Amino acid sequence: MGRSDSNKDSKASGRQGGTFRKKSYARGNAPIKKKTEPQKPSDPNLIRLNKYVANSGVCSRRDADIYIAAGNITVNGKPITEMGYKVKKTDTVKFDGRLLNPEKKEYVLLNKPKDFSTTIRDERGRRNVNGLISNASKSTLLPVDKMGKEETGLLLFTNDGDMTKRLKNPKNGLRKIYHVVLNRELRSADLKKIQDGVILDEKPVRVQDISFIDDAPKREVGIEIFSSKHKIVERIFEHLEYEVARIDRVAYAGLTKKDLPRGHWRFLTEQEVINLGMIR
Repeated sequence: MGRSDSNKDSKASGRQGGTFRKKSYARGNAPIKKKTEPQKPSDPNLIRLNKYVANSGVCSRRDADIYIAAGNITVNGKPITEMGYKVKKTDTVKFDGRLLNPEKKEYVLLNKPKDFSTTIRDERGRRNVNGLISNASKSTLLPVDKMGKEETGLLLFTNDGDMTKRLKNPKNGLRKIYHVVLNRELRSADLKKIQDGVILDEKPVRVQDISFIDDAPKREVGIEIFSSKHKIVERIFEHLEYEVARIDRVAYAGLTKKDLPRGHWRFLTEQEVINLGMIR
């Protein structure tokens, strides 16, 4: 066997077998990565049309695509059928002629603690309920109604102006239940007067129900009322010369404090939003 043959054999006897050698990326032999241009940040002022429509509460994103393709959506007066089309928040977007609001409707229920004001701008510098739900949404959520600083219990927040207007309408008569603690025991005769309806501002104020709290002193009562007047419960007892030591709203328009500790908040469920939406 000649020298050249021995050399061939030595090349073929390598660990990899034959003349095949795996590529080594050691000592700077790694493949050069291609440079990719950085993606441009998305414009926060632009939003996809289907999301805009879905956020307005008309339908889901999937259904919005169907309506867009059918030409039901106009932007600044022009029908848009292009998928992925983006609009500005300042654009005028309509669905079958109805003006849309792109802000997603949100609903937050708070179990309000004592010593928090419901006034948006409190000149006295008191603690405000908005601080308790500040992490709930980037949108501005406002309380549907007012509660006294000393009052505790359920308080609903939303950016849905239409719903707020409906819930505040006195004609709707929302069901509210309060746990009231008085400065002294409530006389049975006065309880009967409240049941029959007391006269405030020359008008009768009727309650749906009032009763003593089970296994509690007679200065604690539960009262169910449909009036939307501010501090109406306190005024009922003050009319009969009682002072309200504590008042807690335990039910509001079908919403309850179940699994919602004091000072905590939660989003309404889809069914709860539907139920409130049925109030006209």
